[in-house]
Amino acid sequence: MPTPDEVIALQQALTEALDRNESLAGELRVTRAERDLLKEKLSKFTRQLFAASSEAAALQKDMFFNEAEHLGAHAEPALEETDDDKIDVPGHKRVKRGRKPLDPALPREVIRHELPEDQRVCPHDGARLSEIGVEASEQLDIIPQQVRVIRHERVKYACPCCDGGMRLAPRPAQIIPRGLFTEAALAWIATSKYLDGLPLYRQAVLLGRFGGTDIARNTVAGSMVRAGISVQPVINLLRDLLLDSPLVFGDETELQVLKEAGRSAQAKSYIWAQMTDGSGRDGTGPPIRLFAYSPSRSTRAAMELYAGIRPGAVLMTDGYEVYDTVAQAHQLVHLACWTHCRRYFFEALQGLPKDQRGPHQLAARFIALIGQLYHVEAQARRDGVDATELGRRRQQDSAPVLADIEALLLANLHGVLPKSLLGQALHYLSSQWSKLKRYVEDGRYNIDNNAQENAIRPFCVGRRNWLFADTVHGANASANLYSLLQTCRVNNIDGYRYLRALFAALPNAQTVDDYASLLPWNIDVSTV
Repeated sequence: MPTPDEVIALQQALTEALDRNESLAGELRVTRAERDLLKEKLSKFTRQLFAASSEAAALQKDMFFNEAEHLGAHAEPALEETDDDKIDVPGHKRVKRGRKPLDPALPREVIRHELPEDQRVCPHDGARLSEIGVEASEQLDIIPQQVRVIRHERVKYACPCCDGGMRLAPRPAQIIPRGLFTEAALAWIATSKYLDGLPLYRQAVLLGRFGGTDIARNTVAGSMVRAGISVQPVINLLRDLLLDSPLVFGDETELQVLKEAGRSAQAKSYIWAQMTDGSGRDGTGPPIRLFAYSPSRSTRAAMELYAGIRPGAVLMTDGYEVYDTVAQAHQLVHLACWTHCRRYFFEALQGLPKDQRGPHQLAARFIALIGQLYHVEAQARRDGVDATELGRRRQQDSAPVLADIEALLLANLHGVLPKSLLGQALHYLSSQWSKLKRYVEDGRYNIDNNAQENAIRPFCVGRRNWLFADTVHGANASANLYSLLQTCRVNNIDGYRYLRALFAALPNAQTVDDYASLLPWNIDVSTV
């Protein structure tokens, strides 16, 4: 039999072993949790690097060389348009279903095909054939870009009687004094770069190919910077109209500027995007898309951009906290984006193994409920309802779904690791809840910030063609020209024609009314 001292020692050893076992079990739980979090992050980064961001991206893979074969494998070549393509109906001609007819506004060159004189004889009686009409067909022709030189000759005048009367015809005002490029050339370069995503070095190659002139890329870039800075008065007027709108969308994206005083070339800078689908005090004016450069994503930068926004207006943004400060400072109705919220739950669901992504998963349940909210919006669009009816439907159909989402959130918010993908989704939903549910209060409010993301997407896509801006002036110029061209696009205005007219008129503008007459919708581009 063990002695009392041995029993006490064994009990102490057992207690220590149990404590150590409990400690090791706790460490194991923490290690497993950290492991799962790291596996989630690794899976997320792997998807970002290698997975297709959309179905369109997957379809576009490896189509650089075989695009024609891929898209044309099951398609017929476009055929010329003839009068036979039109069906005679009393009172008018109806075009058959199929290819869209060529734009009637395009210039047309008529080529007549006539029979030789010796074939204009009737084979039956030998009478000479008379013209009774024509059978017309149309083909689309392309004339390669033509580069020409405009030679300005300023005439000198002198008095034949003395040397005191010499005079010289004045030089016409130009957006870039003594600039190499005409207004039309500047407009073509800007449109190609900022609308079509064609980098300046490729444009310099095209100028050499069609014009036989070796023009350095730096020369082209310098002209773009000068032109982009010169349109600032028009940008200022557009921002005044935008900030006076009842509903403003906001977003931002990264941009790298290589040469900026006091900052390294690797430092991140930002392009801030602002837009409205109805400018002016009553919200019935033309839509506006604006981009602005800032070296930071700070509260100060945001406050400067939104200075003068109409008090009480509606601001739609993502969950970046800087916008909360803007909304509070200007007493705005702040809305959050349901698309951003859904994206967090989608990432959480994708972070699970494929065989575990069933509808029973918590992330999938949130996604399904959010889908019900969007079903109400989609049905309203299909029915073409007005804002009043949309507000009624939201109160009737969407409000109960919001209650279900809130109940599911409260039941699970504190039962998930905060740093996990699902935990981040739940905490984002919780932090944004008051702004997310607010859209049902008024049928004029948007459910998400998709309109702004669609507006900023052309910049993000085009940015891949130049990756960075060289200087701050270059970033500001790019933002200004992007703003004008995207505003033209959303208003169905020809961006090239508008810039051409704008660059020609800007040197003579002096007053606010002069600059107001140069807004995109105030210039008749059809005469350019």
